[in-house]
Amino acid sequence: MELRVAKTAGFCFGVARALDMVEACATEPDKTYHTLGPIIHNKHVVDELAQRGISPVDAVDMVGQSENLIVRTHGVGKSVYDEMESRGIGVVDVTCPFVKKIHNIVEKHHREGYAIVIIGDKNHPEVRGINGWCENAAVILATEEEAKKAKFGKKPVCVVSQTTFVQNIFKKIVFFLKKTCNDIVIFDTICSATEERQKEAYELAKASDVMLVLGGRNSSNTQKLYSICKSVCDNTFLLEHIGELDSACNFDSKKVGITAGASTPAVIIKEAICKMENFESFESLVEESLKTLNTGDVVKGTVIEVRPNEVIVDLGAKQDGFIPAAEISDDPMVTTSDVVKPGDEIEVFVVRVNDADGNIILSKRKLDSAKTWENVKKAFEDGTVLEGKVTETVNKGMIVVYKGYKVFVPESQASERRMSDLSGFVGKVVAFKIIDINDRRKRLVGSVRAVLEAQRKELEEKFWADAAVGNIYTGVVKSLTNFGAFVDIGGVDGLVHISELSWSHIKHPSEVLSEGDSIQVYIKDINEETKKISLGFKKAEDNPWEIVKSKIEVGGTTTVKIVRIMPYGAFAEIIPGVDGLIHISQIANRRIDKPQDELSLGQEVEVKVTDIDWDNKKIALSIRALIQPEEEQEQAEAPVSAVSAEEPAAEPEAEEAPVEEVPAEETATEE
Repeated sequence: MELRVAKTAGFCFGVARALDMVEACATEPDKTYHTLGPIIHNKHVVDELAQRGISPVDAVDMVGQSENLIVRTHGVGKSVYDEMESRGIGVVDVTCPFVKKIHNIVEKHHREGYAIVIIGDKNHPEVRGINGWCENAAVILATEEEAKKAKFGKKPVCVVSQTTFVQNIFKKIVFFLKKTCNDIVIFDTICSATEERQKEAYELAKASDVMLVLGGRNSSNTQKLYSICKSVCDNTFLLEHIGELDSACNFDSKKVGITAGASTPAVIIKEAICKMENFESFESLVEESLKTLNTGDVVKGTVIEVRPNEVIVDLGAKQDGFIPAAEISDDPMVTTSDVVKPGDEIEVFVVRVNDADGNIILSKRKLDSAKTWENVKKAFEDGTVLEGKVTETVNKGMIVVYKGYKVFVPESQASERRMSDLSGFVGKVVAFKIIDINDRRKRLVGSVRAVLEAQRKELEEKFWADAAVGNIYTGVVKSLTNFGAFVDIGGVDGLVHISELSWSHIKHPSEVLSEGDSIQVYIKDINEETKKISLGFKKAEDNPWEIVKSKIEVGGTTTVKIVRIMPYGAFAEIIPGVDGLIHISQIANRRIDKPQDELSLGQEVEVKVTDIDWDNKKIALSIRALIQPEEEQEQAEAPVSAVSAEEPAAEPEAEEAPVEEVPAEETATEE
């Protein structure tokens, strides 16, 4: 006898996931759980759960308020959830994720006015549950003939399928609907595992003399497997357990194939294999098929298939291993296809061998996590700098995640200055050192401050090694004071005095700079003993007095703007940073009482430059010189000496105008 067993035989992902969740419920002795209908279509599993206190009920009203109800893999309609909520019943939802997806599709398209078509068995609980998300208004089709009789009016049509439906029948129905419906959207929601299981069963049955299909007789997917296998192999048998097989059957010279429905436990499959191969015991079969694997082993394998919910790995054993999606990575945003692809050789941790689902469960995450922890311990010992993302703030600190491990960073260690509000760090990647570790409890304490201080110390040493008057740096404005700005020039701070910030008079550094600005500065003075650095910011080439030299000359004319009016005259801006004085006697060709009688702030006027004192930065201007007749001007105009922007010239007929006091520059002092 030649025996071949389908790799896809037995529990699918959704069933395995559901039973894991139910298993967790069974470990809570203080709570009462029921399943809404049999958890899966397998009497063996249902009976075992009942013995452990988790029994099925037929309706929500059979569950007490203090009890809990498990929604099975097939899923239920929206009204059932509403009823459970209104009754205050605890809910454990183990609906298959693939079925949940169909619920969402149906609910959305029903709300948008689509006619809903479900291709499947109208009596199957999964189909009834799907129909409950469109107010039970769906048209349910199981054959092409039924599709021909369906009427949808002028509505657009949305088509979904029962996850365990036969793929070729689905395609025939869809082919007809496409011809008869003008506005149609089609979602092939047949589970990929179901499709794969059916394809493998078909090929295996076609190559076999006898085909054994194991599973419950009330299981839809098992019945479909039987039908598929029967179509190509006459000697196909549907068995709930191997004991139903006629002992008189002779398989000595025959090719025998075995497959199983998605609700069939591994123990039933392995018992069948044992009997067919005349193994003395079930344990010997396990040992043979998994002879090189043990829980806790670290093994290498080759990825042979990547699914959204799992990765299948060839371990070189009789049976392939499975990595559930949750065991791929610690990052919940990462998908299976982000991490591996078919053909990749990977190292994995063996979580379980021969579990109740009949699978070898593997984990890449656990192995990666173990390696990461060893790296973390070494980083703690060596003082190595690590990087992680800040995910949240907590009491007196924040959490940084490093390759799946949470690191607590206290407030005092989050920056060089103590901060009470750390929310600005959330979402940012920070460098840190491990400063405390609890190996047993896997707890870590980190410090961002330690890294920053080490970096600053290194930068300081480098700076003082090269520092010299005249050196130019690109720095960052750290803080502003009344007397200037402190600038970080690479690990050290220097002061730019307010007088160095602008060629024009300013009252506060904020008129020129803001904290965080990047600016170019140079060292004016340096004291290595006190570690004080005076920085320059103004550039000689930007000195407006140097610029104005190329723009004006005595006897020339220019257009100016009135910026200040005094009793003795008006100050006019020649260029930004350079003002000249138009004495009251030079405003008009007649005597005036007040400059504001002729001039106003912001007014632009044309003037003649009558005198320039470059050394004392004084320029005398005249409007009168441009409006008097030339011969009159020569007689009347006495030479007007250049007048300071701060000191008026004396007028012959009047008392000398008071000199405007200019405060001495503030001396910068550090707080």
